[in-house]
Amino acid sequence: MDAALLSPTDSAAPQTRSRPDAIAHWLLLIAALVFAMVVVGGITRLTESGLSITEWKPISGALPPLGHADWLAEFARYQATPQYRQVSGPAGMTLGDFQFIYFWEWVHRLLARLIGVAFALPLLWFAVRREIPRGYGWRLIALFALGGFQGALGWYMVQSGLVNRTEVSHFRLSAHLLSALLILGGCLWTALDLKQLAANGENRPARLTVFGLGALAAVSVQIMLGAWVAGLRAGQVASSWPLMNDHFLPEGIDWSSGALFAFTHDPFLIHFVHRWWAWGVVAVLVLFSRHVKAAGGRCASIAIHSAFGTQILLGIATVMSGVAIGLAVAHQAVGALLLAATVWGAHVVGRPLPEREAGAMQRNRPMRSHR
Repeated sequence: MDAALLSPTDSAAPQTRSRPDAIAHWLLLIAALVFAMVVVGGITRLTESGLSITEWKPISGALPPLGHADWLAEFARYQATPQYRQVSGPAGMTLGDFQFIYFWEWVHRLLARLIGVAFALPLLWFAVRREIPRGYGWRLIALFALGGFQGALGWYMVQSGLVNRTEVSHFRLSAHLLSALLILGGCLWTALDLKQLAANGENRPARLTVFGLGALAAVSVQIMLGAWVAGLRAGQVASSWPLMNDHFLPEGIDWSSGALFAFTHDPFLIHFVHRWWAWGVVAVLVLFSRHVKAAGGRCASIAIHSAFGTQILLGIATVMSGVAIGLAVAHQAVGALLLAATVWGAHVVGRPLPEREAGAMQRNRPMRSHR
């Protein structure tokens, strides 16, 4: 979580007109919008809606087709894609069916535009009024730039499914999801730093510790694997748990192109790794939560436990339901909440102790006797 979570090194007092609390609330709103976009993105993927809009028009594309002729023109462009010719068309897609999938992709892109405006205008307002605390301006600009990169990455992902494929690249899909969650985590981390600044007047932002980095890495790998499962439709290869089609290691894994290719492309193996790496993540988060609680983050620790417990149950239910859309969307949503809770915990662990508290701990430490 490099660019978005790097902490400013300037520990000088904040500017007289700075408004850290107001900026923190604004960033939490942005994080909530990003979360909503992740949820809608999950619906878009599960309903096979992502390729319904075949052009990238950042400005004029904000409006959907307004008349029957416009709808027919959009439908004709979609009919030229491999997805329609090989999957949707043979299934008997009607104009009404197309309008349904178009709606979800349009809402997904509309949310992305809304987030861009909701970030850019307040950022400009706070900057013009010189209300951004010292050391935070570059971080806010980095988050805004990351949002622009996320939009371009989304179109790069869509392009992978418009020629010679009936779906988008699962690698680009996972990159698109992880970059969105990086923005969410960056907004949350920065908001927590600003909340600390508003509360005690000390510009001493949290640092990303080894414990925090390890927990975030474990969760991020699991989210990446989940995106691969979604992109390859690997959730449908088995609908039982804990065994996969009556086997621990599923039959049907294609090892002919090597282990690395199988790990990154074979739906049976990726499904297997995703469901069992989850328990490795649980072990990491249980240990991490102990550090969070010891650092004074009892609420963050509870949030982490609640999120991964709910996520495990939703994952099992999603598999056993044959990937019911409602459960699958909830599974992705709680995955985003789990990452947010882990960011919160990492921030708690990385907060510097005020000098007065460090001094008190030193004074209360029992003295050793020297003989």
